[in-house]
This record gives sequence, C-alpha cells and structure tokens, in this order.
Amino acid sequence: MSVSLNDYVRDNGENIMKFYSVIEKTSEAAESESLEKEYKEAREFGVLRVGASHLFFRAKLKHYFIPYTAIYRCFRRVMAVPARMCCGRGDFEMENLVICGEGDVELAQIQLPGKRAAQELMKEIKFRMPNGNFSVPPKKENAEEAGK
Repeated sequence: MSVSLNDYVRDNGENIMKFYSVIEKTSEAAESESLEKEYKEAREFGVLRVGASHLFFRAKLKHYFIPYTAIYRCFRRVMAVPARMCCGRGDFEMENLVICGEGDVELAQIQLPGKRAAQELMKEIKFRMPNGNFSVPPKKENAEEAGK
C-alpha cells in the first residue's frame, strides 16, 4: 500500500486533518469535516482543546478525540517530578488531566501547561458536562474493604 502526498492534501491545497478515536482504539483515522470545524473553533489549553461536543488532544503527530458522552470521570492529577538545578534539588509539579471511561478505565492522561490552565480547563469541562463526575476514583483496596 503506497501513500502519496495527495492523500493528505485537499483539492484547494489545504491539509486534511485526520482524527483518531480514543474509545474505538482503531488505527484508522476519521476524516470528518464536522470534527475539523469543531476542532478549529474549540478553546485551546496547550495540546488539549475543548470543543462543543468533543474533547481533542494531540499526541505526537496525531489528533485524538473523545466525545463527552463517553467520559465517565475526569479529574486533575498533579505529579511531582524531581529536578536537579544549579542550587540543589527540587520538585516541579506537573498538572495532568486524566480521562476515564466506563468502569473507571483510564483512557488518557494529558499533560497541561500549568496550574492556572488546569483550573480554567476544569471550569470549561464542567460547563460542557454539568452532570459529570470530577472526583478522583477510590483506590481499589478501599473499594474492596467497603464491599465487605
């Protein structure tokens, strides 16, 4: 199967944007003009964009999308990353958005530009998903003890 440059360019010279579904786990890209339009109109937070009905993010050279209806839980995860500096050692706090699907299966963990962007992003997602679950899932050990 050969791929030519014409497979990635429209007749008018614009690049074709291809989107990959996080839910379906297929290697085939969706070439939807409605997804492309929503992506371009979405609010941007680093590599992540909040659209009208989908959450988009970039990973390397691919664009992924998740419909809000497929998101079961969404929360922020702050990770301490050790760093060595000229004056000693310290930790940087890296903000991430974690998206979980049905059964609290983590679908994606997306690094965010900073704390302020993470707070604004969560406000925007809560606006798009007013009945969403935004809490950290219980640890599996605690869930087993609660069931006894």
